[in-house]
Amino acid sequence: MTVADVTTQDRYPTRRGTESAFIERTDPVVWPGVRSGPASAEDLAAHDEKGFHTVPDLLSPAEVQEYWQELDRLTRDPEVRADERTVVEKNSGQVRSLFEVHRTSELIAGLVRDPRVLDRARQILGSDVYVHQSRINYMPGFKGSGFYWHSDFETWHAEDGLPAPRAVSMSVALTDNYPFNGGLMVMPGAQRTYVSCAGRTPGDNYKSSLKEQKVGVPGEDDITRLGYEHGIEQFTGPAGSALWFDSNTMHGSGNNITPFPRSNIFIVFNSVHNAPVAPFAAERPRPEFVAARDTAPITR
Repeated sequence: MTVADVTTQDRYPTRRGTESAFIERTDPVVWPGVRSGPASAEDLAAHDEKGFHTVPDLLSPAEVQEYWQELDRLTRDPEVRADERTVVEKNSGQVRSLFEVHRTSELIAGLVRDPRVLDRARQILGSDVYVHQSRINYMPGFKGSGFYWHSDFETWHAEDGLPAPRAVSMSVALTDNYPFNGGLMVMPGAQRTYVSCAGRTPGDNYKSSLKEQKVGVPGEDDITRLGYEHGIEQFTGPAGSALWFDSNTMHGSGNNITPFPRSNIFIVFNSVHNAPVAPFAAERPRPEFVAARDTAPITR
């Protein structure tokens, strides 16, 4: 079949016509099931209320340096540059993202299994987890392009077949995040509203959307309504800081026209109870390196 199995109820329909719509979320943001871990009660309460929370010093300065050297090694490797998992900027040709890095880098594979990371993901999602997607984002100075407002879950539901927003993303800053170098903007509380987007999914949409997303993004009226209702906060902080955010958090970033690069490690954890089915609004699933379909739980 080319769309989600009829036995799987689509509670979050999208890309079915010319009009967008707001759908009230029916799933938890913080799921029950795992009581212990590094996230405090305050962290979990903030995550539930706002859809995100921060960990100011997840990585030490020495660890940041180690991961930065790994990023530099990967971006300089001609084999990595030629790999289909590497996405370059549409205009400058500079490296934009390196996908599936938890499989190509032993260092990042170790970060995924680090109790500071893995156990927090399990707390939020209330179950064992696997990596739905991993990547390094590199927003170079002067030429780094931003990401327009979107909910990741809209794409993961439409094109990857995730039934519910039972996934969480972690973005670890490898460089200082300032308000002026393209830092991530988030709408607190908007994770409880799912925006069903207009349009249809073109074939192999991922090939263009990883550079510039045009399908599965809310309209300006939608963003205006959400922005005035929830406001906008920005993730800033020194290298080593981490932002954890819900899969349905409305977020985006501007271009980086400063000389200061903004790089981060981005890991998406999905619950093993939220295994992907056939896509809900695409002909076929995206490639494994963009959206994993192996749901074997991560162990330390």
